[in-house]
Amino acid sequence: MIEERGRGRVRRKPRPRTDGATPTARRRKQEPRLARAHTRGVVAVTSDLLGLSSAKRAAILAMVVCAVALTVAVPLRNYVGQRQELAAVGEQQRVLAAEVDRLTEERARLADPAEAAAQARTRLGYVEPGEVPYVVQLPGAGEPPPAPQVGSGLTWYQALWRDVSGEPR
Repeated sequence: MIEERGRGRVRRKPRPRTDGATPTARRRKQEPRLARAHTRGVVAVTSDLLGLSSAKRAAILAMVVCAVALTVAVPLRNYVGQRQELAAVGEQQRVLAAEVDRLTEERARLADPAEAAAQARTRLGYVEPGEVPYVVQLPGAGEPPPAPQVGSGLTWYQALWRDVSGEPR
């Protein structure tokens, strides 16, 4: 090596390389060196994982758990709502199927001409030719109750009580 002197410093010029390797290639050939160990010890290194204290890590973990819970909450709520709606629609379908069965039976029953004639007699009051219809009216059933007299001398609540209790007028 050739030394150059100037102002109290010694400067050395690099030797020419005989193997033709570049400085980066030469570094790759060397084994990795261990970094200087801190004097804090093993406990300090593990508690300072990623440079965060345990309180900060707990806060970050809580935020991550909350974010995951909020992310899952909406789809889960939709899923449960859809399942309940599906159950309600299934129950409604069973009720409608039962009603369809009942109406089908009634339709088959009313398709019989004798049943249609019986219904016409009972509900509509039809009679066969040559028959004499009788209508029975019970006494008091057809006439409305008499209106209370205005000048009867009773207060409105006394008249109401008399009507509710069923006292004769």
